[in-house]
Amino acid sequence: MTQTILAIAGRPGLYKLVSRGKSNFIVESLDESHKRIPAFATDRITSLADITMYAESDNVPLMTVLASVRDKEEGKVCSIAYKKCKPAELKEYFAQILPDFDRDRVHDSDIRKLLSWYDILVKAGITDFEEEMKPTDGDNVDDRLKENEEA
Repeated sequence: MTQTILAIAGRPGLYKLVSRGKSNFIVESLDESHKRIPAFATDRITSLADITMYAESDNVPLMTVLASVRDKEEGKVCSIAYKKCKPAELKEYFAQILPDFDRDRVHDSDIRKLLSWYDILVKAGITDFEEEMKPTDGDNVDDRLKENEEA
């Protein structure tokens, strides 16, 4: 089942799109609380399907990077203590996942955020990143919801 997984600037964690109101989205936290909150047009909302990581050759979709982490970690949470490890260790670990990542434009904080998102998704039971977060067609959420209902 394809889901719309969102990151909201200024709010920790990841969210699943549940519904759409007149002037907002209703999102559900992917953590164990499953708290539903409104997200407004003034919030900077980004779908994980729209995010890419900088690489030397071409930008790599986030779902591909997450799948590489999953393959390295065998579907379990991260084995590295990414919140506390040194920048050199973090980059060495990430180089095993995405060997040609752009070392100038991908910052340590980007890698930490990616790994924290990976842990959130795995704990929520989402591990088929290629299927769960594939980009959807349609100009707006209503079009995407119709496609998901038809599938």
